[in-house]
Amino acid sequence: MTIAAPEHWVLTLSCPDRAGIVHAVAGVLAANGGNITESQQFGDAGTGLFFMRVQVESATAKADLESALTEVAEAFSMTWTLDRVGRPVRTVVMVSTAAHCLNDLLFREREGRLPIQVVAVVSNHTELAPTAQFYGVPFHHIPVTKDTKPAAERALLDLVGELDAELVVMARYMQILSGDLCHALEGRIINIHHSFLPSFKGARPYAQAHDRGVKLIGATAHYATASLDEGPIIEQDVERVTHADDAAELVAIGQDVERRVLARAVRWHAEHRVLVDGHRTVIFR
Repeated sequence: MTIAAPEHWVLTLSCPDRAGIVHAVAGVLAANGGNITESQQFGDAGTGLFFMRVQVESATAKADLESALTEVAEAFSMTWTLDRVGRPVRTVVMVSTAAHCLNDLLFREREGRLPIQVVAVVSNHTELAPTAQFYGVPFHHIPVTKDTKPAAERALLDLVGELDAELVVMARYMQILSGDLCHALEGRIINIHHSFLPSFKGARPYAQAHDRGVKLIGATAHYATASLDEGPIIEQDVERVTHADDAAELVAIGQDVERRVLARAVRWHAEHRVLVDGHRTVIFR
């Protein structure tokens, strides 16, 4: 067995629920010099699946630890990942013209408050190129029209592959993605939108909401799927508003909620705290 400097690892797994899973995983980690620093688990009675997230310190080399975990994973039919705690996840951020979510993500990354490395900003417009330039992130303009959409999506996938990006974030990217693109990026593309859907669709949703006198506004962050705005939800939040708030104030409040919700969703994904459970998610906070 190869002994390396102590590392802090995060292990996530899911499998059919049965007796002995926690004991088996803890036993493998202990046999490899592991000291568990955080452990959470959940059994979904509805789906019969078991989910677990473990942080462990171990001096055993990653290859040896993975080899040991493979044996127990096969015995329990596990889907699992092992990563270094805090490793920045290579991320592509997609935007259109609204700057609030992009600016928030880039600021949090620079301040060390998000474990991501934004390797590119992609947009179907050019308005936010100066924002990317300010933070020193390469900006890629990929225009999209009805006729060029297939080529634009191929260019995006090519860029994701060239940059070895692990996560794509739709930070108010106002284009509907094809089912093929969602499938290619399944489980690693996050979208954010206001909470009015499906009530207020199309243009000026906050003005529509104001006209109807809504009292709660909010945002939803979810994994993008071929079913528009119906992917597994990662995070949601709301703010109460009153009759005194005009449409412009609703927009400002909504944008603030959107950036908070998206930042939490991105952080939890990057920290391997989100496990997909069918149409739902398990969040180990």
